[in-house]
Amino acid sequence: MPRPELPDRIAIVVLGPSGAALGRRVRDLLPGARLHGPRATPGAWDETYDRAVPHLATLFAAGRPIVGLCASGILVRALAPLLDDKRIEPAVVALAEDGSVTVPLLGGHRGANAIARVLAEALGGIAAVTTAGDLRLGIALDEPPPGWRIADPERVKPVAAALLADRPVALIDESGVADWLRQNGIAWAATADLAVRVTDRAAADTGELVFHPPVLALGIGCERDCPADEIAALAEQCLAEAGLASAAVAAVVSVELKLDEPGIHALAARLGVPARFFGAARLLDETPRLSERSEAVFRATGCWGVAEGAALAAAGSGAELVVPKRKSRRATCAIARAAAPLDAAAIGRKRGRLAIIGIGPGDAAWRTPEASTLLAEASDVVGYGLYLDLLGPALAGKTRHAGTLGAETERTRLALDLAAAGKEVALVSSGDAGVYGLAALVFELLDREQQRDWAAVEITVSPGVSAMQAAASRAGAPLGHDFCAISLSDLMTPWAVIETRLKAAGAADFVVALHNPRSPRRQTRLAQAAAILACHRAPQTPVLIARNLGRDGESWQVTTLAALAEADVDMLTIVIIGNRETRIVAGTPPRLYTPRGYNSAQTPSSFPRKRG
Repeated sequence: MPRPELPDRIAIVVLGPSGAALGRRVRDLLPGARLHGPRATPGAWDETYDRAVPHLATLFAAGRPIVGLCASGILVRALAPLLDDKRIEPAVVALAEDGSVTVPLLGGHRGANAIARVLAEALGGIAAVTTAGDLRLGIALDEPPPGWRIADPERVKPVAAALLADRPVALIDESGVADWLRQNGIAWAATADLAVRVTDRAAADTGELVFHPPVLALGIGCERDCPADEIAALAEQCLAEAGLASAAVAAVVSVELKLDEPGIHALAARLGVPARFFGAARLLDETPRLSERSEAVFRATGCWGVAEGAALAAAGSGAELVVPKRKSRRATCAIARAAAPLDAAAIGRKRGRLAIIGIGPGDAAWRTPEASTLLAEASDVVGYGLYLDLLGPALAGKTRHAGTLGAETERTRLALDLAAAGKEVALVSSGDAGVYGLAALVFELLDREQQRDWAAVEITVSPGVSAMQAAASRAGAPLGHDFCAISLSDLMTPWAVIETRLKAAGAADFVVALHNPRSPRRQTRLAQAAAILACHRAPQTPVLIARNLGRDGESWQVTTLAALAEADVDMLTIVIIGNRETRIVAGTPPRLYTPRGYNSAQTPSSFPRKRG
């Protein structure tokens, strides 16, 4: 029996020294796997972690398959809050510490069953595979190959039940590409009351289980900023006239000049398929197969036909042009049928994406699910070396572009260039990328330099937990009312401007979060800032000093405005200075809060309580 195909980048997570030997053996059984162990326990770990549950959550959110040498319950409790869509979640397998039982908990059809079988065979244990289709049929009808669509997923259960009960089910393969349904020994009937139909046509509802293979390439040409509704209406008309199923479309394709055409991307999103693009020279190769040639299109693009040329280029050498070019007022559409199912990822060029990500202070538990998802999808990650180090296993298998402190512009240019080349790029900032982070620099470069390649990049900004939010949460709620953030770095902002802002914040009685409070070059600015604010609030005003939050060596303390000038502060520190109403709650440690807009004449005991 051939060895089952295993997923890539498997993380083997060991909770303590008792599982280390088995962990090393499992690593040798699973190609490309990495062994993860606790930092506090010496061992031959490939990766280390401080806390198991946040580490497991980080791996899962990053799409890493997991083999946990632990009780199933530990994995269930760690990952249950993150469960969302079984079609995209990675495999998760629990392995008993003596190797006797492997349990595929999640992603059985995405590699977990395969992992369990490989480990059980090698370790002499039991693979507790529970999916009936895998056990009896050798396939999972509800998990067809990538790109295939099921017209009505509710039809899977009765067909699978009939096959498991040895009742006759017919296979009608109109497209001739359903080899995966024939390779597992199922005895399909010639005719039967229940049937599975494989077709690229829009079939009438006959009660059959219908699979649509990804064999259609839908080509689009259009004027700049053609309305998305016009493009969609034309595409739907072409599909309907030819009796074709939209679910059989593998990709929407066009010429590279349309990389950033909103209407084309809107159509691809509407159909749930990728948009892919070809250079004019590649489309020029398809000239002999075009139904007509357009002088106007050649002058505009360098090829004789965009819609037909792109559809044929995507569908390949054995393709058939099933819908020749159709026109609307500002768009054209054509459809080609491939001889075999298409891998959309291998078609042409995709539009590059730049995700500007705030990773929070460093602790994976403070990273948003959106940020983790964008990191998992990225092929290249760009950032300051320290921040990339904080991401740990989330960067496994990705190309890392580490820069030095102060080289923000160079890193941002690199990220834009990589995305312009069609890559999925993550540009990393600590905290929130939009708060003293790199998001503003990206848009500044786009605005200032007007580079065409950059303009075609899809840009996403993902927020993160800022340093001031992290510090405030550790100490209580000092940002409970109006506050502002001021950077004391005068590298790009003149000190005179910073002074003006400090004076205004002091006069307005804002709680003030000070970023970049002190560096080797700027030893006196913090004392100057404290003196300015001391003109407007009392010496005993509470001050929070927090350093390395969410990282090794985390510390925070509460002091006073009078003592701030001499405090031990550096560039890894955030300082929050209270206003006239900020108060200390005695305890160990003491906590800070700023009342939520109550009249300053009220005493703490007379504050209104929130009802409910």
